[in-house]
Amino acid sequence: MGGWQQLYPGHIPTSPLQKALLAAGSAVMALYDPYRHDMVAVLGETTGCLALPNLRDKMKNHPEGYRILQERPRIRLSTLDMARLQGLPEGSLGREYVRFLEDNKVSPDTRMPPKFVDDEELAYVIQRYREVHDLMHTLLGMPTNMLGEVVVKWFEAIQTGLPMCVLGAAFGPARLSSRKLQVLATELVPWAIRSGLNSSCVLNVYYEQRWEQPVESLRAELGILPPPAVRV
Repeated sequence: MGGWQQLYPGHIPTSPLQKALLAAGSAVMALYDPYRHDMVAVLGETTGCLALPNLRDKMKNHPEGYRILQERPRIRLSTLDMARLQGLPEGSLGREYVRFLEDNKVSPDTRMPPKFVDDEELAYVIQRYREVHDLMHTLLGMPTNMLGEVVVKWFEAIQTGLPMCVLGAAFGPARLSSRKLQVLATELVPWAIRSGLNSSCVLNVYYEQRWEQPVESLRAELGILPPPAVRV
């Protein structure tokens, strides 16, 4: 576009007006259908101009986070030894992560690459956020149903400050039954907020080097409180 440069493979340079239009359109579609991951991805990229630099700075100022920024690990089927992870002890991060993928029939390869972030390093930050999202489900003990997604979005909203997460946390409950809303309001949201505030930055964990670590140990290290004993 004009004299604008493509900063990384797949990058689409856009003006502030174009970003605003993309943000508005993707927000409407994401609220209408929260499982439109393509629209959720566009919303995250076009509204993260303040949150992404803040997350990048947190990573740069942390030894493990800085190493992640330097080495740029990816969480994909091509980089994961699934047989090894399946063979790890019960309760380990790697074993529970694979269990989460199998139980919820999801794949790490479904995470879309960034397109509209106009900074190569920030594009990696949002890519990393997307690729550790399933690990947030694993650490928080939440499934991928609407209630579980809303709880994770509350935690991520506190942790990241991304407007996409804030919108998901605020409007996602509209699709829940009254019983689930009560559980969400009285048990799960207070726990997710406390955990999000108490936890250190979840992007500063080199998860690929923590597969053998027990989930409970990593929760304690980060400051994530034990999940409430409620059916989600």
